[in-house]
Amino acid sequence: MIFMKETIGGNKQAINRGHIKFVISGILILAAIIYLIVYSTQANAQYYLTVKELAERGSSFVGRNVRVSGAVIGDSIHYNPGKLLLSFDIVHVPGDYREIESQGGLAKVLRDAVTNSNLPRLHVVYNGVKPDLLRHEAQAILTGHLGEDSIFYADELLLKCPTRYEEALPEQSQD
Repeated sequence: MIFMKETIGGNKQAINRGHIKFVISGILILAAIIYLIVYSTQANAQYYLTVKELAERGSSFVGRNVRVSGAVIGDSIHYNPGKLLLSFDIVHVPGDYREIESQGGLAKVLRDAVTNSNLPRLHVVYNGVKPDLLRHEAQAILTGHLGEDSIFYADELLLKCPTRYEEALPEQSQD
């Protein structure tokens, strides 16, 4: 009987050690997963800036992945289809939706921005096919990085052309 008690007691210690190893392993795996999530979130974080903010704090964003928005200046658009090289300038528009609405809506803000020579401008270079919506007064939302030469090198280019939709907007807002 004493032999059995020792065996049973020994098994309990073995079970307890196995349980502790299992819990510690689980905690380590969970910690590793949390670390990977936090690290990848920080590594892929993008700052959303206006042209004015980028101009004011540009040196701190050189080489960092950022997202910037502005109004396209139509006369500045140059495209080389052989090299798929597109360049253009954008001008500052407010980043706050309420401010845009208080100034008369997006179409008016974009129109006013491209005619105001006092607003900050940003030269953009993009490698790729020229989008159909790239035109004067379109809103460009760019993802890329600011080079040391103060040129914005875009990796992604999204465009909004509010004049396409401004006629439908009053009907939609009455519902």
